[in-house]
Amino acid sequence: MEADKQFLEMIVKNIVSNPNDVSVDRTVDEMGVLLTLKINPADMGYVIGRKGQTAQAIRTLLKIVGAKNNSRVNLKIYDPEGGARRAPRPSDERVKEMAEVDTSALDDLNI
Repeated sequence: MEADKQFLEMIVKNIVSNPNDVSVDRTVDEMGVLLTLKINPADMGYVIGRKGQTAQAIRTLLKIVGAKNNSRVNLKIYDPEGGARRAPRPSDERVKEMAEVDTSALDDLNI
């Protein structure tokens, strides 16, 4: 029964900007069903959502679909970059440079 795979593909393809890049691998073992979702890296934010809320909602819906079919369904979102998306923080030297900006030209303004 691959209703869970089709359900996941339908939801994700309607969320992302690159629906042709969506693929789902389905494996079954003693722990239940594992759906591995692969998407375009540019769409990762759409699927995960703010603070993971969208991903959690999708997982909840998959649990309902699994319960209906008497199986346990888990979702893994494949991330080839390993989740390292945040911009690096400025170094201490860069922070000092930013603090030493000359603002004397603004002193004569009558604002």
